[in-house]
Amino acid sequence: MEKIIDGVIIKPLTKIPDNRGCIYHMLRCDDPLFEKFGEIYFSSVHPGIVKGWHLHKAMTLNYAVIAGTIRLVLFDAREDSKTRGNLMEIVTGEDNYALIRIPPGIWNGFQCLSAQTAIVANAATLPHDPEEIVRIDQNSETVPYHWR
Repeated sequence: MEKIIDGVIIKPLTKIPDNRGCIYHMLRCDDPLFEKFGEIYFSSVHPGIVKGWHLHKAMTLNYAVIAGTIRLVLFDAREDSKTRGNLMEIVTGEDNYALIRIPPGIWNGFQCLSAQTAIVANAATLPHDPEEIVRIDQNSETVPYHWR
């Protein structure tokens, strides 16, 4: 099922562990992927639970999972995209720590795969605006994917 979606970027990130804990690098203003700052928020998801689907009309998402593991599923619904209709499934978290950049117009949702609650950080390019986000049920046929 793994297909590329135009504009989605997966960048491996570094962690700096020591005997006190760990530093998780995510995104800097001098990183080529940095667009602009809107807000940073964290979303927790309990084991087995699905959060999805949602689509942003104008916001670019920059996800990194700092605790636990998730399955992130993306679906390209953009009318003018050369990858329209493609699905991507990405397993990311503590053992596969990465920044995932998701442009506007991509349906996305995620499911916690780990035994503990996962924490997803998002350095979004815009502040949250309820008029800018579209949500549908996780079982909607709009996205051709069935959560396991």
